[in-house]
Amino acid sequence: MSRSGLESWKARAPRPFVVLTLILASLWLPIACKKTPTDSLTSTRIHSLAKTAKPSGHSGAKLAIILDDLGSNRHAAEEIFDLPYPLTISVLPNHAHSVEIAQEAERRGYQVLLHLPMQAVATEKPEAQELRVGMAAADVSKLLNQFLENVPGAVGVNNHQGSEATSDPNLMRELMPVLRDYRLFYIDSRTTSATIAYETAQSSRVPSAFRNVPFLDDVEEVSAVRKQLELALRGAREKGEALAIGHPHHATLQALREVLPSSESEGVRLAFASELVH
Repeated sequence: MSRSGLESWKARAPRPFVVLTLILASLWLPIACKKTPTDSLTSTRIHSLAKTAKPSGHSGAKLAIILDDLGSNRHAAEEIFDLPYPLTISVLPNHAHSVEIAQEAERRGYQVLLHLPMQAVATEKPEAQELRVGMAAADVSKLLNQFLENVPGAVGVNNHQGSEATSDPNLMRELMPVLRDYRLFYIDSRTTSATIAYETAQSSRVPSAFRNVPFLDDVEEVSAVRKQLELALRGAREKGEALAIGHPHHATLQALREVLPSSESEGVRLAFASELVH
């Protein structure tokens, strides 16, 4: 309202009404414009992670770290959320906290993957539902859709177990068109040397990559994980980019706290997994 319009309105309106209106406005404006500490923290955190994950203007080595098996342990997720780095969080579907962890990870600026359960060799414990050799294309699509509903915000997929499934040509040929239709990228966790998942993704025109350095935490000790992280950083420098996979173990998270702060000074930029797919 213009100044002349405001003066005209004041002249016409009853004085008690004018006074009450101005009082209410003075009380409402500070509340309406106020930003809560949580909103501010979240906004800052997302901006910070996104900035860290962007190319810095010069060519350099990149390291993407995927943390698998989220979904059951809320406390482990909170520990990850305290790490101010562009980590990729891979969430198992149909676990107690799958939905809320995926949503919270996305809200805080991390990248979310569906940790897709796949059939393993007989010595490994299967998930209640998983992609299995011999499944029809319609069943693969139906199961993937169900899993994605349980891991909101997922932009890609990496396999959970899958030593049997990822080495089966028929199942991989059924899976990749479904991922392409959903516009998801695929990361081959390489749980077996016999895997053909990455090659099938490439031939199916699904953006993809694969783990190209050793797992971070086959030995759940801080010193051992720290050594694996150093190998991953060296692999990134030598190859130009590296994709590492770990799990939300106490030792793993402690090693990340100790090693990641010096990654940039060692010539390696931390990146989301999506930056490494081709």
